[in-house]
Amino acid sequence: MKIAGRWFERREMGDGITLLWEPHVHPLIRCNIWFARGRDRDLLVDTGVGVASLRNEIADLIDKPLIAVATHIHYDHVGCLHEFDIRLMHRLEAPRMEDYREFAALTASGFPAELRASLSGYGLGEGDAPLLDALPHKGFDLAAYRVVSTHATGLVEEGDAVDLGDRRFSVFHLPGHSPGSIGLWEEASGTLFSGDAVYDGPLLDELPDSDIAVYLATIRRLRGMKVRVVHGGHDPSFGRDRLVEICDAYLALRG
Repeated sequence: MKIAGRWFERREMGDGITLLWEPHVHPLIRCNIWFARGRDRDLLVDTGVGVASLRNEIADLIDKPLIAVATHIHYDHVGCLHEFDIRLMHRLEAPRMEDYREFAALTASGFPAELRASLSGYGLGEGDAPLLDALPHKGFDLAAYRVVSTHATGLVEEGDAVDLGDRRFSVFHLPGHSPGSIGLWEEASGTLFSGDAVYDGPLLDELPDSDIAVYLATIRRLRGMKVRVVHGGHDPSFGRDRLVEICDAYLALRG
């Protein structure tokens, strides 16, 4: 495999928000990483798969305390979480992050058979097919990949807030995809960082810790939100009309 000259890409989204992503990672596990600037503190939402240093990538953006929030602890969202000093997550996710034993793999064969079957339409490939199309550096061993365990420095629940000084993000508990999935809602701007609770692609609700009945309640809640823009855990951002379409399609499928 080739060696990537650059591992991350980024795009300015306006309103002080930067999107970062890992272009050489398979779309199934290519997490959106969101950086939001504040007056007193900055916010980082999710941290990618962790095969290259995210902290080094965003060193030019960091000029004040940075709050890293994990919307949930699936491996594509917490790979670099350990690199940051302030780490927030829901209380239901935090214990599993301290001694990380969750499923995590960079090859198709690393997926459990039942999970591989449920994801058959996502182009995982067969056998040892890699989920990277390049390596972050020479000598990188896909088989040795592990998520670094770390502990939350703060626990958040429904109704809590992440305060950046001039921006305030309310914590929404959005379970279903995982028990402790959360979103961050800035009412003043109508901006929602939704993690994997909702994004513009097929919503995964048959993972080992998913719960379809609970997910349905979350989707109904999201459908009623007066959002301006949703920045999801995967795929492109979208507005209120598309949110309604995505939610209605899921409710029709599962409701």
